[in-house]
Amino acid sequence: MNTPPLTRSLVLLAGLGLAGCVTVGPDYVPPATDLPGGWTRLDPAAQPVTRADATGDLSQWWQNLNDPLLSGLIAEAQRASPDLRSAQAKLRQARASRSVAAAGRYPSVTASGRASRSRSSEETGSGDARNFFSAGFDASWELDVFGGVRRGVEAAEADLASTTASLDHTRVSLASEVALNYVEVRALQTRLGIARANLASQSETLQLTDWRAQAGLVSSQDFEQARSNREQTRAQIPALETSLAEAEHTLDIVLGKVPGTLHARLAASSVLPAVPERIAVGIPADTLRQRPDVRAAERRLAAETARVGVAEAARYPSFNLSGSIGLEALTFGALGSSDAATTSLLAGISGPIFNAGRLRAQVEIQDAVREQTLVAYEQAVLAALQEVENALVALARNRERVEALANAAESVRNAAQLARQRYSAGLIDFQSVLDTERNVLVLEESLASARASGVQALIRLYKALGGGWTLAASLPAGKDTP
Repeated sequence: MNTPPLTRSLVLLAGLGLAGCVTVGPDYVPPATDLPGGWTRLDPAAQPVTRADATGDLSQWWQNLNDPLLSGLIAEAQRASPDLRSAQAKLRQARASRSVAAAGRYPSVTASGRASRSRSSEETGSGDARNFFSAGFDASWELDVFGGVRRGVEAAEADLASTTASLDHTRVSLASEVALNYVEVRALQTRLGIARANLASQSETLQLTDWRAQAGLVSSQDFEQARSNREQTRAQIPALETSLAEAEHTLDIVLGKVPGTLHARLAASSVLPAVPERIAVGIPADTLRQRPDVRAAERRLAAETARVGVAEAARYPSFNLSGSIGLEALTFGALGSSDAATTSLLAGISGPIFNAGRLRAQVEIQDAVREQTLVAYEQAVLAALQEVENALVALARNRERVEALANAAESVRNAAQLARQRYSAGLIDFQSVLDTERNVLVLEESLASARASGVQALIRLYKALGGGWTLAASLPAGKDTP
């Protein structure tokens, strides 16, 4: 069977078009980043809390806190958190968008069928009835001569990688948010325990002053002062209980649970996690490779760079091929005959002639968007470095603060015990007892808050280092980090 001349021409046109394909627009090159060789705040005073000789496995950093309940809560959050489910839905959207963009590289084929019956007017025609049957396939294809579709696919793939990294960043943020709220609950439980212990101690002091006042050894003023001191401490307990309930409810919501769900599990223990003695922090370059938010910003830059090519390709001519093959007959049974076959082929070219600079302006707009995304990437890098440096400082200085407060709390507890003994013996006035008891409550609360702040500083350091996800699991096969 001889190939029709028109068919040969169209095939030749398509071949020449494909052979001469070019891809307009800039090719993406990852931006160079000038990074320091180490952390400026990782000084000898921070040792042995931190060390820079190894990165360590940060994917399950919460295991270093040796708190099974915390580990369980983070695992539950990773399965059911509303934030994570939303990020997963965005990832599905990005995958579908990539499929839509990739479909533009292929022809589209549609099938059609039609049956009709018409009758002409007897005044203007024969008045006969007529049937018409048709069936066929239509195909169309826009040749991607200047790479607009290819750049669109490139942008969609970069968007997908960015969304994947954003999902990983959500995991990082979620783990740290659960841990921070958990530590807040434990800190409030500790402070509540301190307030209740001090209330019991001050109640004993109140009973002592009551006995001495009844014996006529002191005036009733000592009793009233002791009572006022105890009541002030008792007044703090409802406020702490309210804050504790709110912190528990916040943790419930983070895990996607009804407020109050975790109360019984959290009430079973009130132990605050301890800061490990040694923490591997690696070097700045390790942090940028590990942090998914930096990778997401870099992939967004790649996507916007590719879209410059999409805008540029719109300024060039477009080439279209279309054709159809089908059957037409006046009776349904005649559709199967060879005489019912129909074919059509069409090649077309169209290009912009005059648009008052609109297409050129679109390229400028997209290039400006690309420039903004580059600045956002650079800011993400600086923010990542800043967060690590801040966390290192907070962790090191907090260690010193906890040590000083622990010494002060031990001394003031001893002083309070001695003051009660000397007051009972009539050697000092009651004001000394009041002062030491108040100092005990203040210093013990400060110590509890400082210890909680130390654990929270460690959590923020792990988050700043990008801990909470696995790099290899988020990279496409054969791809490396930028």
